[in-house]
Amino acid sequence: MIGRISGLLLEKFPPLVLVDVQGVGYEIDVPMSTFYNLPAVGTQITLHTHFVVREDVHLLFGFATEGERQAFRQLVKISGVGARTALALLSGLSVTDLHQAVSDQDPARLIRIPGIGKKTAERLLLELRDKLDLAVPAIPGATGARPPSMGSDVLNALLSLGYNDREANWAVRQLSVDLSVSDGIKQALKLLSKEK
Repeated sequence: MIGRISGLLLEKFPPLVLVDVQGVGYEIDVPMSTFYNLPAVGTQITLHTHFVVREDVHLLFGFATEGERQAFRQLVKISGVGARTALALLSGLSVTDLHQAVSDQDPARLIRIPGIGKKTAERLLLELRDKLDLAVPAIPGATGARPPSMGSDVLNALLSLGYNDREANWAVRQLSVDLSVSDGIKQALKLLSKEK
């Protein structure tokens, strides 16, 4: 398995890039979200990769972030969703937007992506509902797991203030572990007021 490629960016032809690693040129398909953020040709780059071996071809897919790669891996596990469809989804939506579409169970966001019809969008939403959390990128300032009592107290407070489950859970996930319950509620309210 090839998990990461570091080398000199030789060519960029969407969605393909050519990366030279000690004299070997790797052709790597990337989503447009990664492609647009690539530096100029002749620059050193590092990509997280996913390697696919089929009977007739070996394919290498590259991603700027681990979150994109994890989302790609979750997408290709879904029946009827191939690598090209997964790349199209990640080209049209950021990982955060994809997560939000799944959280909201909003097929309209997915249908806007070329090649995604209503049935495919609904299947994606159903299949990803419990699996995509692993693919969400870390939020700057958030430190991951938090004491369950703090998180649940803040969550209950937000729900009692009239926020729905999706909003309250989103806000709680953004909080740092070292906050008190009262500070957690204040921070969550600030975050939610910015989202409105």
